Amino acid sequence: MTRLRSIPILATLLLAACATTRGPVHQPGDAITLGMQEDRERTLADTTHWTIQGRLSVSDGKDSGSGSLTWHQDGDRYEFTVRAPVTGRSFRLSGGPEGAQLDGLDGGPRQGPDAETLMAKAVGWQIPVVELRRWVLGLRADAGPADIAFGADALPSRLAQDGWTVDYKQWDTTRQPAMPTKVFAEKPPYKVRLSIEDWKLGQ
Repeated sequence: MTRLRSIPILATLLLAACATTRGPVHQPGDAITLGMQEDRERTLADTTHWTIQGRLSVSDGKDSGSGSLTWHQDGDRYEFTVRAPVTGRSFRLSGGPEGAQLDGLDGGPRQGPDAETLMAKAVGWQIPVVELRRWVLGLRADAGPADIAFGADALPSRLAQDGWTVDYKQWDTTRQPAMPTKVFAEKPPYKVRLSIEDWKLGQ
């Protein structure tokens, strides 16, 4: 199957966009908010095993789609399973340091040296999996300098890093520490939106 045919097939697997919310406050960090963020990052620094359930929406500026998401992170290994709500079909992106594999497309599994390269080659989409592992926790990634802004609740509301802008639209403040539940990442024309319904840390 050609790349041009792969894109609409994956878009069919991923239907319906995540809902947006009103724009949050973006204020520069001060000593208090930056100190709180450093505490968060120390607390979650060793969090490398977790599972999230929710929805994923991806767009490359032309094609887009979404579906239910299960993301399991086991140290350096990851497994994304996305299920389309209408067709019932799913795709699975999995891998680790040795490479990545994409299952569920017509034509059989596809392999690549890493998730980003594989997704770009197979379907033309950019998903920053390595950085997203940290961003989804509300942390700065190891990709270089980052600009961070905070909302009225003193939690991160926007993070700019490695050419991406990550907006934290919503947090679950019943958890300690608080965990993001709506994470929108954008690097025009690419967009990745996560709406998280359940966090299981350490699993």
